[in-house]
Amino acid sequence: MSSNIITMAYMIMKRIASAIEQSGKTRYRIAVDCGIDHTVIHRIVHGGSCSVETLDRLCEYLGLELRPVKTGRKPIKKKR
Repeated sequence: MSSNIITMAYMIMKRIASAIEQSGKTRYRIAVDCGIDHTVIHRIVHGGSCSVETLDRLCEYLGLELRPVKTGRKPIKKKR
């Protein structure tokens, strides 16, 4: 896996963790409202990972948006 992808994933997870902490809601309340296990919230806040589906639920709940950002680089072409 590319180090750029790992760095991007890390930055996303840090932003989600920060939004969770700044939300003013308990981790348990966020988990219940999002329909995910509270241990997943704990894992995220402590530097862990989660599925894309969970990430999407949390972003929607926290008012965040995942979207591509132009980096100035050309996209990597898949080899056939």
